[in-house]
Amino acid sequence: MDLIDEARTIQEEIDTTFTYAYECLQRANIENGISNVEMLAYTVPIENSITIQTRSIMGTEIPHVKYMPDAGKPTYSFSTTRESIDKAREAFRKVKDLTVKLSMVENAAYRLAGNIKKTQKRANALQNITIPMYTSLVYTITNALEEKEREEFTRLKVIKRMKTKKQGG
Repeated sequence: MDLIDEARTIQEEIDTTFTYAYECLQRANIENGISNVEMLAYTVPIENSITIQTRSIMGTEIPHVKYMPDAGKPTYSFSTTRESIDKAREAFRKVKDLTVKLSMVENAAYRLAGNIKKTQKRANALQNITIPMYTSLVYTITNALEEKEREEFTRLKVIKRMKTKKQGG
């Protein structure tokens, strides 16, 4: 269960990073004012470097997220802001990176688990329904063939007896 362990590790890292990011945001709000921080947030460009491709693992389509992290050019002036804005920005960038990573790992784990569950149901159906049905069918056919074989053997004995009577008689 490497995927689950990896997801747990990333989730724990996200939790601590989120906590730190919100602390940085609170500090930035206190030092720069909520309205200034909000205006700076609107200057951040929309993220469009995330692309999703799929790959097949054991017949299951697993999404693979390709993400090019931004080089980190701030969209604000250093002279009008304080260091707390930079710390908050960097912390939330790290949260975004970890969230992309976690989404890939969790999605892969859920899809593979679903596929394993389906395969297990099929295996159980084979074991509990199909195989017993064919086993009883084989038993029935075997009995019918044995019965026909006995009838044929009896018929051949009768024919042989009749031949020996004709020849002897």
